[in-house]
Order: sequence, then structure tokens, then C-alpha cells
Amino acid sequence: MFILLLQTIWLFISELAGKDLDFSVIIKFLTYATPRLIPMVLPLTILLTSIMIFGNFAENYEFAAMKSSGISLQRAMRTLSVFMFFVGIGAFLFSNTVIPNSERKFVNLRKNIVKVKPAMVITANQFNDLGDINIRVAEKFGDNDQFLRDVIIHKKEARAGNFTVIKATDGELQGSIDSDLITLSLNDGYHYTEVQQKSPKRRKKLPFAKTHFKQYILNIDLSSLDNVDMDAQQYSKGYNMLNVSGLREQIDTLSIQVNDEIKSTEDDVNRRNGFVELNRNLKIDTLQTATSDTLDLINDRFNIRQKSQIYNLAFSNVDGVIRRIQGSKRTLEVRKRHLNKYEMSLHDKYALGIACVLLFFVGAPLGAIIRKGGLGLPIVIGVVLFLAYHFIGIFAKNGAEEGGVPPFVGSWLSTFIIFPLSIFLTYRATRDRGFVSFDILIQPIRDFFEKRSNKTKKKEDKK
Repeated sequence: MFILLLQTIWLFISELAGKDLDFSVIIKFLTYATPRLIPMVLPLTILLTSIMIFGNFAENYEFAAMKSSGISLQRAMRTLSVFMFFVGIGAFLFSNTVIPNSERKFVNLRKNIVKVKPAMVITANQFNDLGDINIRVAEKFGDNDQFLRDVIIHKKEARAGNFTVIKATDGELQGSIDSDLITLSLNDGYHYTEVQQKSPKRRKKLPFAKTHFKQYILNIDLSSLDNVDMDAQQYSKGYNMLNVSGLREQIDTLSIQVNDEIKSTEDDVNRRNGFVELNRNLKIDTLQTATSDTLDLINDRFNIRQKSQIYNLAFSNVDGVIRRIQGSKRTLEVRKRHLNKYEMSLHDKYALGIACVLLFFVGAPLGAIIRKGGLGLPIVIGVVLFLAYHFIGIFAKNGAEEGGVPPFVGSWLSTFIIFPLSIFLTYRATRDRGFVSFDILIQPIRDFFEKRSNKTKKKEDKK
């Protein structure tokens, strides 16, 4: 947990450094980040400790003493097996209650921290929300990154849309610690404003005003950002912020949206093709069988101008249908990806508890087989096994997110793989056998060489 928590600090150090945050806010940040590490820490902990403890027992011949007293390995594992069963239940309850709540608070705290000093959050080559503007810069430089190059600003207005755009070659941020205002000085740029017209005819002409400036001063009031509530909860619908009931409800909602999108696309395409109105006023049985191609009928009955209009109309309809299908396909891909994430999050809550139990039945018999305790070989074997388990899960989830495999498989594949391994290792350990028996391969070779040596001895004895 300590190592992974250090990794979390390293990943989010840019959000904490230089913000003049209270120590209590940093403690909250780390506290909310800790539960999200449990799905990785708990299985690894169970695997390592079971290998180390049972390997230590076997290394010190305590299992031999137990067996001489009539205590089998199954009986020695019985109490821990019951304990691990309750650990699995506790892991499910933890992932269903604590992790969603902490994840929701963690995400909201990150959003609130960003608002503390937004002037320091201007990241190059992406739009940044700064007061009543959205600003994008190509590069920041200077001792305090106060100089900006290639600035694009979208001003926020009451009406929806980007109607005022400011572009400048370079600029400079100027401010004071004691002031709530940040002065943005822009040099050599243009100010574009779309003129709002009341008349629909004039609105179609898209009128705008364009002004060139040598220097433009923009004052940004940040006084409202001084009262940022670090405990404000504005985001609560993420797939990792919901419990089982919330995930099921969200999955049903997304499934309905996907089905509605498919039905809407089908109806729209049929309407564009005229499929619905095709046979409304005609009886199929009264129609004669066509003796020639439809294109031949067009060539025979219409002149060149009419045929051009028909072909253009057909091309326009086909192009519209293709665009509609492509747009619907992109929408469905996004919604299905979201749906897959929610379904995997639901299965992960159950898979965590099962994986904890199965990894115990992998680590305990493996420790008894290798007969080595402590922090040496058991750590190496445990980490290798867990990395294999973890990477299989990551690859399966990536495939499930893109729709390559079902979400159920993406969440349970690594657990399904360790299930037969746990049975195999438990069986080998309870029968006092090694990890893999090579006698089947080695014994014939040994017998072959023994026969050859016996024949050689007999020949030498005869001589």
C-alpha cells in the first residue's frame, strides 16, 4: 500500500504542488486515493503472505510435525480457509460501499483543487477554463511561465456557442498576490465577434466584426474562486462511483439508449428510402412481374434533364443514408464503450472477493511445495504470479472495453485462469508431491542408461 500510495502522489504531484493547499486538504487527497488501491493491494497481499507463511512452515519442518501428530494440510488450512471466505465477503462489501464513495470524493476534490489557482493550470496545447474565458496557448515560457505564445481565447457569453474569439501572437499574464484580478496583455492579434441578427434572412449571411489590435488588455476577475468548497460534490455518475444497485440502474439506462439509437437509425433509413410508404397504396398481388431493369425504364421514359434530376436525387438520398449510418455508428461505439465499462465495474466487485479466496488456495499450497519462507524466493514467485494475473486482467478489460470480448469475460478471465491452478496446487500439496512431476519424462531416460551400463558391465565381466 505504501509503494502504490507513493506512485499515486507521483502521478498527481502536478495537481498538488504550488497550490498553497492546507495540510488537511492533502491528507484528504491521500485518504480518498487509498481505497482505490485496495483491488490491487489486497489480492497481492493475500498471495504473498500465504506463500511466505506456509513456505516458512514447510522450511522449518512444522508440517512434518503436524503430519506426525495426525494433522493433515487440509486441516491446517481449514481455519484460514474460513477466514479467507469472510475476507472475500468483506472485499465485496468494501468495493460496493467504501470504494465508490471515496472515488466520488476523490474526483470532486481534484476538480475543486484545480479551481484554487487556475492561472497555474494553463496547460499548453489544450483549452483551459480560466474565469469567464477558455484559453489555449501553444507555449509558456519565462521564469514563472508568465509569457504566452500563440494565444486563442473563447469568451463565455449568456447565449450558447463561441461567438467571440480573440487570437494573438503572444501575451503576458500579470497579477498580484493581494489582488483578485489577473491582467492578460495580448499583442498583435485579431478580435472576432459574430453579430447576432434578429432577422432570419440576415442571420443566414453569418455577419461578423473583425478588429486588429497591437495590444489588448483583458482583466479576469477571480474573486469568486477564493471561496472554493473542497467538499463540494458535483460529479457522481462515473462507472467507478456507483455501487451494485446504481450500476444496474445505469446499465439499464445505457442499454435503452443503445436500443433506441438502433431503432431510430433503422426508422430514419427506412423513411429516407421510402420503404415505409412503398406499398401503402398498392397491392402486391395486382402488380405485374417486371420484364426489364428499372434503369432501362428510366432511360426510356425520361429525357436527359429529368434523368439527371433523378440520379442527383438518388445520389443525395444514398449519401444522406450513408452519413446517417456512419454518425449512428460512431454514437453507438461511444455508448457501447460506456456500457462495457459499467458492466465490467459491476462484475469487478464480485470478482475481487472470489479472486482473494482463489489466490489464497494458490499461495498456501505453493508455499508448502517450494518449502521456502521469508522475503526471498516467495516474494519473487508471488510477484511473478500476481503480475501474470494482473496483466491478463488488463488485456481482457481492454479487449472488453472495445467490444472484442464480452464484459463478463473481461472481468472474470484472470479469475477463471487461476481457478484450475488453485485446484491443481492444492491437490499436489495435499498429496505431498512437487509442483510438477518430471518422473514420467526422466524415468525412461534413466532406465535406458541403466540398461546400457548393465550391458557394458556384463561384457566386461565376460572378458
